[in-house]
Amino acid sequence: MHTQGRMSVLRVLISINIMVSASTNSSLMDRQQRSFILPVEANTSLSEPVDTKAVLSCPPITQKAVLVTIRWEIILRDKPSCTRAYRRDTNETRAINCSDKTISWDSRPDRNPALQINPVAITHDGYYRCEVVTTHGHFYHGYHLTVLVPPDVTLFQLENGTIVCRAAAGKPAAQISWTPGGDCHTVEEPLGNDTVTVQSSCRWEDHRVSKVSCSVSHLTGNRSLSIERNSGDKLPQKFVRILIKKTEVTSVVEEDEMQSYGSYTEKSNL
Repeated sequence: MHTQGRMSVLRVLISINIMVSASTNSSLMDRQQRSFILPVEANTSLSEPVDTKAVLSCPPITQKAVLVTIRWEIILRDKPSCTRAYRRDTNETRAINCSDKTISWDSRPDRNPALQINPVAITHDGYYRCEVVTTHGHFYHGYHLTVLVPPDVTLFQLENGTIVCRAAAGKPAAQISWTPGGDCHTVEEPLGNDTVTVQSSCRWEDHRVSKVSCSVSHLTGNRSLSIERNSGDKLPQKFVRILIKKTEVTSVVEEDEMQSYGSYTEKSNL
């Protein structure tokens, strides 16, 4: 009887030891696995207005890590891949297939490996990838860059009374809405360089509508223009009035008979 009791206690102790040992080994393996996990490559979608300066940063380098090399890979549409690299041991930089002078190091790569694009152009749409090699491993960060182009917005009335709001050469295409709403027709015209002209034409049967507004929505900023309706039988021809907001410049120019009355152009400085 005593022998069976001692055997039962011994089995329980062995089971406990096995469980504790397995738990300890599992925790140790988890810590070891976590310590060997490489950093995951990060990618960012970035939108920059045309004719501005864009700065693309590399992954940060920890204080304990020692920099070995930095390499930027630039992939633009219809162009060969461009590589800009820096080696710390020789303090040398090199460029391969990099003909665009507007893309360069933002400063000394040993101090700040960021890449600058100045000024940003439509042709800079593409993928930019920074690879940093240190004594602690390889680190990556990529950018999907989209260049934005603000549309040139005009509002005018035709000879037949139709009012037209045009957002020309924007990237991406702008969206146009009216206040009050009317009988409207909107068309888009791709221009072949990734820009699009959007034109919305409206008529109002209600003669009590004396003033209408056109709102243009775009990623570079929103614009709102207004115009007084002329309901006369014959509208004055070859007259366009251009207002440039914030510069307080007003001028009168001649145009064809199709754009015959009250054209208002507003350009917001964003």
